[in-house]
Amino acid sequence: MSALSGRDAYRAELTELARHDPRVLCFEADLGGRGHPFAREHPERFFNLGIAEATMIDMAAALAVAGYKPFVSTFAPFAVLRAAESVKLSMGYLGAGVVVVAPYAGVSGAWFGTTHHCLEDLAVVQSFPGITIAAPAGEREMRAVVRHAAASSGPWYVRTGRNATPASVPFEGEVPPLVNWVSTDPSEVCLVSVGETGTELALAAAGERSAAHAHLCFVDHASLTGAAVELAARYRRFAVVEEHRPTGGVASTLALLMPRCEVVGVNAGTAWTSEGGDHGEVLGRLGLDLAAVLSRLDAG
Repeated sequence: MSALSGRDAYRAELTELARHDPRVLCFEADLGGRGHPFAREHPERFFNLGIAEATMIDMAAALAVAGYKPFVSTFAPFAVLRAAESVKLSMGYLGAGVVVVAPYAGVSGAWFGTTHHCLEDLAVVQSFPGITIAAPAGEREMRAVVRHAAASSGPWYVRTGRNATPASVPFEGEVPPLVNWVSTDPSEVCLVSVGETGTELALAAAGERSAAHAHLCFVDHASLTGAAVELAARYRRFAVVEEHRPTGGVASTLALLMPRCEVVGVNAGTAWTSEGGDHGEVLGRLGLDLAAVLSRLDAG
């Protein structure tokens, strides 16, 4: 059986969870299409709110307070940027147990252009205390995150891509660890991967250079605080690979949390994309590709 993309794994796992938990609700902002498995199997608990992202989050928050477990999904830029006030007040300030699953993060919606790119979401959501942030890479991590979020009582933000099916990073147990040590080679620089693109690039680079590689699935401030202790206990120099801007990304947070370590980022930079292309082409124009990761490793 072929692996599912992050957004398809989310839909499949949520549909399965809803079979056993009548509290689970699914909200979409004109993103589900006709083939959404949750809509087919649980039509009475599926709500398409159209392009009304802030309204969707506020409605979900009210239902969360009433005892339901709502999951909401729309493009990352619309979930985090257009609906930022609702995320801040309903999920941050009020702590409503809404789970936002945001596909098309980074520039995975490459052809759609700048309006549909989102290289700022981690910076925005990290600034709202109390929201758990996950960037799963691969089907198994996404399914585990969805189950974990459904079992929790607090708010979540889960970022994923579009149609990519990255290899899952193995882990033991039901929940990905704060730090998943993919490799612990005695290299001078330890790669730290975040999200689908960051993990694929780090896996490729670590294989070519026999570098240490630590993978992070949970990237909110509280999770990174715990991860920083474990990272700093093993290495002193880190290169964080993430499909995000440098400001407010995981590298900048880890640098603050590990002041005695050297932390640099391999990221999407500060440029605005002005041309279309597939995901890889747009990433290349932004300077986030395998060559960039290898160059950082070679620089020591």
